[in-house]
Amino acid sequence: MSTDMSWWLTAVGWVADAHRKGEWVGLRGVPPRGSRVGDAMSESQVNTEGSYRFDLVSLGEVMLRLDPGDLRIHTARTFRAWEGGGEYNVARGLRRCFGMRTAIVTALADNPVGRLVEDLMLQGGVDLSYLRWVKYDGVGRDARNGLNFTERGFGPRGAVGCSDRGHTPISQLQPGDVDWGHLFDRPENAVRWFHTGGVFCGLSDSTPVVARVAMEHARRAGTCISYDLNYRDSLWRSNGGRSRARDVNRSLMPFVDVLFGNEEDFSAALGFEPEGVDATFNDLSIAAFRKMIASVVAAFPNIRTVATTLRTAHSANTNGWGAVCYHRGTFYEVPQRDVEILDRVGGGDSFASGLIYGLLKDMDPQWALECGVAHGALAMTTPGDTTMATLSEVQNAMKGAGIRIER
Repeated sequence: MSTDMSWWLTAVGWVADAHRKGEWVGLRGVPPRGSRVGDAMSESQVNTEGSYRFDLVSLGEVMLRLDPGDLRIHTARTFRAWEGGGEYNVARGLRRCFGMRTAIVTALADNPVGRLVEDLMLQGGVDLSYLRWVKYDGVGRDARNGLNFTERGFGPRGAVGCSDRGHTPISQLQPGDVDWGHLFDRPENAVRWFHTGGVFCGLSDSTPVVARVAMEHARRAGTCISYDLNYRDSLWRSNGGRSRARDVNRSLMPFVDVLFGNEEDFSAALGFEPEGVDATFNDLSIAAFRKMIASVVAAFPNIRTVATTLRTAHSANTNGWGAVCYHRGTFYEVPQRDVEILDRVGGGDSFASGLIYGLLKDMDPQWALECGVAHGALAMTTPGDTTMATLSEVQNAMKGAGIRIER
């Protein structure tokens, strides 16, 4: 890669200038057992020692998404079914687009709806060895599977989400329900990267405890840990609001190596306000976000990488889309450019999976950031929470390949 790279994401009508900065991932950037993945990936060293079963394992809820297509939730008579969840989407993106070995730690009620979610996940290729089945009582008084109704929006009408996720099995998960030692401590089950976030931790009072125990095991095993703040007002509204969200997230930051968020998350979910940015987030200053990220790293010096997407919504179908990343003392940037959107849900998760892929592959941090931005942009051109992009499409977008029809 040249040290002064210009690329054009013509697939989504985007022109951006970005500066400077194996085949299979098991052949690159794999640190020895007991060392930190971040050490190897930051120094761009090839290390073939160690044996890993999973490149990434996510902990989080997976819901059945019901999509009314071009209609509204309250007027539709038919819905298309997808699976989705903030933490799960990252694992699926790494598996389907980037060919990495991933798994999900989650729980479902054992009924036909749960089996439908399982079938959708099987199509996504994510390993389900740590899927916990909970007995269904016939009604759902004790446990039921989460439903997420999501309409895409169009023009001046924004996207709308209506989740029905109370009493789900994953929200009732306890630390002892998962054999974390089996997942992280046994050589045959070694994990390179562990990912969870604020959606999972906002489900109940017990889920942050589960996340902490998982992180403790991951840290002892030398697994890199990422966390996506992913603030959802609906999850915290009746459970302490922003104050509670900040307390929970701050308590987990000492375990985090790589932190993700968007233009709102750092303020709402962590208590760090970017200066000069109003409540509408229509004027996003890169300088303000750099200053805010520096404050985050000063407060939590264990965090090596902070990546935030920058989105300005001109309409439901046209957004400014870019990102800024701090990695070991250096900032990297992809300036905002307008992208055309079909379905914005999951764009941030696809950004995270693209950036993680770049870091696990020992690529330059600027390359990793551009990969995340390109993958997120492409994911928003198709329906559903999860990516339908291919690695070659992401690479072509990063190189500025055209959008002529392939025959």
